[in-house]
Amino acid sequence: MNTELRLHGQINDKIEYFATAAGCRTSHHHFFQINDQNVRFFSAGNELCLDNTSVIQDGTGGMFCEYMFGGEQPISDLSKEGVANRLMLLGAGYNDQGELQIKGQCQNQQNYTSVFLIGHAVDNYFFFINGLDGATPNIRQEQLLRYLGKTIKRIPHLNQQDDSQLAELLLAQLPEQCAVYLVRLSATKYRHFQQEFQTLYYRDRSISKTTDTILRNLVKQMRLNQAQCERIKTDVMYRHRDNYRIIDDYKKILIECYKQGNISQKQHARLTRLEALAMRSEIPISLLNALNEKLKTKITLSSQEPEHTAITRDIFSDLKLGNGIESQDIIQLLYAKQSARINHDHSFEQLLLETGQQIDEQIRVGKPVSLLEEFTYIISFFDRYDNTATNVSQIAFMENYRPTEDLIHSLIDSRHEFNLLAKGLFDKLLFHDIMASQFLGRFGRQKLVCLKAGLEEIAAGLTTPRRLTADLKIIDSDERNYAIILNHTKKRIRNRYSQYSSRVEQDELYNEVNHELTMRGKIHQSIDQELFNKVIHDIKTEAIYVSQLLPDIVSNNDIALRNDFFVNSGLDYFYIEELEREYYSQNLLKTEHLQQLRVGAI
Repeated sequence: MNTELRLHGQINDKIEYFATAAGCRTSHHHFFQINDQNVRFFSAGNELCLDNTSVIQDGTGGMFCEYMFGGEQPISDLSKEGVANRLMLLGAGYNDQGELQIKGQCQNQQNYTSVFLIGHAVDNYFFFINGLDGATPNIRQEQLLRYLGKTIKRIPHLNQQDDSQLAELLLAQLPEQCAVYLVRLSATKYRHFQQEFQTLYYRDRSISKTTDTILRNLVKQMRLNQAQCERIKTDVMYRHRDNYRIIDDYKKILIECYKQGNISQKQHARLTRLEALAMRSEIPISLLNALNEKLKTKITLSSQEPEHTAITRDIFSDLKLGNGIESQDIIQLLYAKQSARINHDHSFEQLLLETGQQIDEQIRVGKPVSLLEEFTYIISFFDRYDNTATNVSQIAFMENYRPTEDLIHSLIDSRHEFNLLAKGLFDKLLFHDIMASQFLGRFGRQKLVCLKAGLEEIAAGLTTPRRLTADLKIIDSDERNYAIILNHTKKRIRNRYSQYSSRVEQDELYNEVNHELTMRGKIHQSIDQELFNKVIHDIKTEAIYVSQLLPDIVSNNDIALRNDFFVNSGLDYFYIEELEREYYSQNLLKTEHLQQLRVGAI
């Protein structure tokens, strides 16, 4: 009959211990001694002493702990399936051939700072065994290694194990006459930090400014070591269920590459796909970088594909093997499609064509028709993306383009389908990149803001497609009127030397332009004063650029000044480039120089 004894105590306000003795004999019933200086655990031939500063051990056993993600871990352990824990036996070391040997003295002394720095930041286990029949300590250590080595190194979720269950697990691997003595050292303050960070991070799977402030205050208040806290944060982030699955897949491929010494094209495609998936899933890139540093290998690829092609090829490979398609795969394929479209990569379409032909061939030789159905499902999303992206681009960049209610209904349907895959996917695919484009003009941006808000309001039942088309029509009319007023005002200033510096001169110019355009039927109502003020502001800005800045930019090849004007002037990119073209033409300058200026090649 097995019996178990447990003892709990505190070394200081930072570290507490949990001792467990378990076995079928009565020899372990008296296994500890406490005095003012230390607590001592013992059995025949074994001793483990905890004093105020360090742990001292003599006999069999050693120390084990859970590996923290991103920490020091031998490649031999990292590359083995299922190895999750560090095991350090007394007297153990490696020979020149890299083989583990028990050859030293079976004793060790280690201060607590070193224990939690080299081992786990929160929990570390010390143990010894009584009842092994080896004649010497070294032989008994070798026996212990054979009995317990693989088990200890492969215990899953070690820090979540109950000490009693852990002792029972180890005892089950040993001869019947043995007893297990287990002492867990726990850093109480770091455990509190670990729990607080886990609660905050798991709530939103992100570290907000508020969370960061709370953690900083906690570190300062409890006087914790910042490096240890960073180890804990990295480990907690890794163990989130949405993170570790992707990271473990990434690690498995890196291990394969490490063993073979290079990365094949297929492996590169899978790694690229997982990196993109990690980024889309908001997994901290530091977690992947930790693995890259550990398992860095030389990439030998005859021709490296673009990332979007590699990801697509990998997903299609899984599809052809009959592994099916998940929503996350569709999302990655849509981002790949977006990248191919932005980069004008026509080879992407060729890959789709080849894949379709290969699937047709597979079906002809007996593969299930479901392969074609899944591929067609993917293509339907690609077609939807192409049509929607084209429509949004036309709204953004084409003057006098007025979307119909039917087109708005189509955009609503696409928004619904994309957002079923992932919340906010429609905006990320169709709005984010185009809104960041330097070529997007002032009115194009207004149209996109109006369109985005309108689609959201329609989905919420707050407006209608008819109202949205009317709002877009107003912006289109403003764009048309702006162009008319700008051109006519510039001509009047140039041909009639009209003044526009003072408020009185601007009012006079406004009346003249308004009257003339109305008489010619170019406009059908009085010019909006705010729109006219914008025209005057842009004319002044244009004059400063053409007469003052551009000559300096051309003579000094000042690309930085040019870029600064593009960013801060408020004038549209295409309009500024047209001003530059006219300047070069009027001053008989070489257009080759202008091209070099635009690409920053001067």
